[in-house]
Amino acid sequence: MKARRTKAEGWRVALTVACALSLASCTQKSAVERPPQPGDRAVARVNGATVWASDVKREAVAQGLIGQGEPLDIASDAFRQVLDQVIDSKLLASEAIRRGLDRDATAGRRLSAARDRVLGDMLLEASLGRTVNDEAVNGLYQEMLRNETPSVELRLRQVVLASQAEAQQVKLLLGQGASFDAVAAERSKDAATRFRGGELDPLTVDMLPAAYAGPMKDAKAGQLVGPFKTDAGWVVARIDERRAEAPITLEIARPQIIRFLTYDQVKDLILNLRHHAKVTTLIPPPASGGASREPASAPTPVPAGTAKP
Repeated sequence: MKARRTKAEGWRVALTVACALSLASCTQKSAVERPPQPGDRAVARVNGATVWASDVKREAVAQGLIGQGEPLDIASDAFRQVLDQVIDSKLLASEAIRRGLDRDATAGRRLSAARDRVLGDMLLEASLGRTVNDEAVNGLYQEMLRNETPSVELRLRQVVLASQAEAQQVKLLLGQGASFDAVAAERSKDAATRFRGGELDPLTVDMLPAAYAGPMKDAKAGQLVGPFKTDAGWVVARIDERRAEAPITLEIARPQIIRFLTYDQVKDLILNLRHHAKVTTLIPPPASGGASREPASAPTPVPAGTAKP
């Protein structure tokens, strides 16, 4: 059959089964059905019940394989994998109905909980679709740019040496016009940069290691700095360029902005619903500073010296 599922996949299958059970009466319709949305396509039938492409895409979104509204090619392996999972869920639900599990009292409670989650998700999707849009994302991005204090980005070269005396000699050579590339290749003991002309990846001032931060703080472009002691040895460095860090692009910031807007809107919606609802908690609040209590299902501890059955 298929590879064994992870715990997360198993949970999603269980939830899908629960939803399928709650809609069991709908699955007994004839194979000729109207597409649930324009342009939808029937992709499978399970005991006469149609599986639509939109069912598979919805499950792919729930699993985080694609984002809301993103396409999922019917011919792709990913679509086939999710389709197989949907089919498995329907088969499990049908077998559960055949065994009468849908009439069990516990099943009713779990189906009700699954229904609440689905309806809650639908409410959030409908609400967020109106507020978390391109206009809101761009507005927050512009606000980020206005409030951001850009850091200073440095492009550095370095020669790492074993002693302070050797570092002083190298600084003198470089000050007399020797090629930094040649000196780094010949004298530096830093394997990561010696054959790159001593060049480091661009760094912002706030990212500099502690040993570099002091000497580089007020250095100007083209200036030789050092020697100064680091964990790797004695360093002579040159700042090739010092410039304001480029602001984050909208493309990179978009996922973070969407998460923030989504959290903010969900929080406001729930707080508003709680404000207008009558909610009574029937259990006492946890004791402040007290020891945590064992859950009701925890086994009773066996006293020391007592033989276990």
